[in-house]
Amino acid sequence: MKRFAAVVAYDGTNFYGSQGQPNLRTVQGVVEEALERIFSQRIYTQFAGRTDAGVHAWGQVFAFNCPKDRFDEEIMKKALNANLPEDVYIRKVFEVDESFNPRFAATKRIYHYYLWNSRTTNLFFRRYTWWFPYEMDLERMREGAGYFEGEHDFSSFGKDVGSKNPVRTIYRVRILRRESIVLIRVEGRSFLRRMVRNMVAALVKVGTGQWHPEKIKEVLEARDRMASAEAGTAPPHGLVLYSVLF
Repeated sequence: MKRFAAVVAYDGTNFYGSQGQPNLRTVQGVVEEALERIFSQRIYTQFAGRTDAGVHAWGQVFAFNCPKDRFDEEIMKKALNANLPEDVYIRKVFEVDESFNPRFAATKRIYHYYLWNSRTTNLFFRRYTWWFPYEMDLERMREGAGYFEGEHDFSSFGKDVGSKNPVRTIYRVRILRRESIVLIRVEGRSFLRRMVRNMVAALVKVGTGQWHPEKIKEVLEARDRMASAEAGTAPPHGLVLYSVLF
């Protein structure tokens, strides 16, 4: 039996996240419904990571077994896109080893967070950026972002960490501006729930001068979500799972 992996993009606005949930519209749910229409049987999928309600993706990856050998990569891609709703698109399909699980095989996940940093909003970007009309000092933000890089206990920036190992490795954080768009790019192996959005909110605090850059280091060392609660959580619609590398 063939096993395929697919790179999928989706607009997360009308989804209750990527992971399948009973009686809720999820990305995994609509993908598995499409596969069931194609093969007339239930096909289970494994995703490289979970995205929360309202979060988008450009490079999410999922894997599944294909019960019909006549399907090649191109046929599979066309069949999926013909059966998926307009807010989900399969960018690529490739054959993988039968043991491939994208969640465990991933070596790096890259998230992009987009802010519309202007005094006036842009209605065409409102679903994909956080409109933040106040001035931000990007150099201060870059200095603060440096404290995130490396291996740290991210308990202060996770949600419902519980018994999970809170230690994560961040390879790089970049902050770029192009006209009114500010991009915060976070590269890491894996992330706690809401970790990137909480990191972004903290960096915005630094950018507005409400926190000094070293505050990031202090909050990390506190290992307590309450230490960063003042910064809040960045809205989901600015976040995109940009790429998963293997």
